Amino acid sequence: MKYILSIFFFVTTLLGLQAQQPAQYSTYMLDPMRINPAYAGLDYALSLTGTYRQQWAGLEGAPTGQRLSAHLPLYFLRGGFGLQVENDEIGAHRLSSAQVAYNYQMELGSGVLSLGVGGGWQQLTLRGGELITPDGNYGEPGNTSHNDDLLSLATQSGSTIQLSTGIYFQSERLEIGLSAENINAGSVQLDQLNYGLVRTYNAFAMSRFEVGRSLELRPSLWFRTDAIESQLDISLSAVYNSNIFGGVSLRGYSSSTQDAVVVMGGFQLSPSLQLVYAYDVGLSPLQTVHSGSHEVVIKYRINKTFGEGKPPRIIYHPRAKG
Repeated sequence: MKYILSIFFFVTTLLGLQAQQPAQYSTYMLDPMRINPAYAGLDYALSLTGTYRQQWAGLEGAPTGQRLSAHLPLYFLRGGFGLQVENDEIGAHRLSSAQVAYNYQMELGSGVLSLGVGGGWQQLTLRGGELITPDGNYGEPGNTSHNDDLLSLATQSGSTIQLSTGIYFQSERLEIGLSAENINAGSVQLDQLNYGLVRTYNAFAMSRFEVGRSLELRPSLWFRTDAIESQLDISLSAVYNSNIFGGVSLRGYSSSTQDAVVVMGGFQLSPSLQLVYAYDVGLSPLQTVHSGSHEVVIKYRINKTFGEGKPPRIIYHPRAKG
């Protein structure tokens, strides 16, 4: 059935419509600002990251996402500033967002502790003419109907405010972050549907270990939950000779249900430019109707100081921030 994902999502939840967890990205470790506003500026450069994701390739109406983030340190404010825009589409449903972030950074032991807040806007668009219901009439032109009082054939849209907050600790060998998205639990009112944004909590951790003079290992994890459903990514990535990146991840919803194995690799094309590709091999029953998921990331860092002020006592080597 065409756009079956959107039909299941919208029809089964009816008037109490709730948003899914925020869009997932397999390369989460390359830009933690996606899930935590407290990370802004902790690349110690102007950092630009563009991501494209095609999930469950070959399945009609499957999720696709595009995201662009930019953040930099502002030493005269003793913190960092960031901006990110994102588009997440599933069948006839599209959720677009734009958010700014600011954080305050302070030295803590041998590292930096950052406290951040974010605020922005989210817009929901539902293209009703692309939906198909079991009892609808779609065969004769001019006589199209869903035969459902809750669903319209028209394109509807609405918007709401989104707020987030987070805390992040970074040292040379360890990074830990906690954050909450959609803390105001806003909602979008369409003609007959109320689309609620679910408050989501994230925990992120990554460490670094040098193996010899040319290899660095980076185990990481990302846990997120809306207090009803939870998801965990466990990853191990490596950087060889400061310019070759590779890794593997396992993503699962519980201890007994796994979603995908992720294989990723990339190159440092120049001192400022990094290119990474990730492929998800599905493990859930849905794997029989799709051919995996694809994700491409381009990251560009401009090693230039912006704004006057005193930088942190320790700024980590650029190799650690690739």
